[in-house]
This record gives sequence, C-alpha cells and structure tokens, in this order.
Amino acid sequence: MKKEDKAIVIDRIAETIKGYSCFYLAETAGLDAAKTSDLRRACAKADIKLMVVKNTLLHKALESLEGDYSELYSSLEGPTSILCSNVGNAPAKLIKELTKKDSTLPRFKAAYVEETIYVGADQLDTLVAIKSKNELIADVIALLQSPAKNVISALSSGGNKLHGILETLSKKED
Repeated sequence: MKKEDKAIVIDRIAETIKGYSCFYLAETAGLDAAKTSDLRRACAKADIKLMVVKNTLLHKALESLEGDYSELYSSLEGPTSILCSNVGNAPAKLIKELTKKDSTLPRFKAAYVEETIYVGADQLDTLVAIKSKNELIADVIALLQSPAKNVISALSSGGNKLHGILETLSKKED
C-alpha cells in the first residue's frame, strides 16, 4: 500500500472513531462467511459500525486523535475489528450474545467508552452492565418525578379528607 493510501485510510479510521462516543476492539478473524454475515447484520441492526483494520493503521489513527489511547495499544495484536457505537453498552451486549452461541468468536479485546478504557475479556460483563446515556436520563427523571408525585398524591388525598370533614360538619349544623 502506498504511503498516500495509508494516510487516507488512517484519516478515515480517525474520522470514524471521532464520529462515535465509544468503540470496541474485537477479534473476528476465523469466522466463516455465514458467521461474518450474521455479525454484520447484527451490527447493522444494533446501529453499530463494524470495521476490520490493520493494527498499525489503527495505532497511527489513535495517535492522531486527541486524548490518551496508550492503554489500548497492547490490545493491537492479531486481527482486529472496530465496533463503533453511540450507545456505550450496545457492542458489549452484541459480543456477549454472539459468544453464547459460539464461545470462540468474536473475542473482546478492549473498549473505549465515555472516556474510560477497558482492557481484557474480564471487562465484558462490566461493559454489559453499564447503562446507556438514555437509560441514565430516564433514571434521573424518574427520581425527580417521584417526590413531586408523592406531594401531589398527599395533597389530593388530603383535599378529599378535608372536603369530607367539612361536608360532615356542615350537615351536622343543619
């Protein structure tokens, strides 16, 4: 590959990574054609971009980006695929689901999620448990609504009791 072509590929990898909030590194080499097609379909369905890259080009692309990705460099051995997503746990769930069917591949190597780096297969369960941004927002809204609902409920039930007491007192006087 010519030097100019490599520079174009490095820029393309860097632009792709910048376009997403997280990316995972996985090994997918060794999948037959049917399993590769299944993986690509599953990625497309989950809104995950899958790219197979050369480690040296990915290394140079990561170096060109702002931020410190040095912890990921040790994972750049053997065939590497990048799974890019805007939902932090989506690739982890996909990898976990696919490894239930075939325990060998895809094999999780590392991930960069919300400015945190996770390295090693033992981190996959942690990544699956991470809540997405939308899930966290929903939790915060639910927590904020809970006290307001309790106050409204107390006021409305208290209003009914007060109305009942006043009505009873007014009937007694008659």
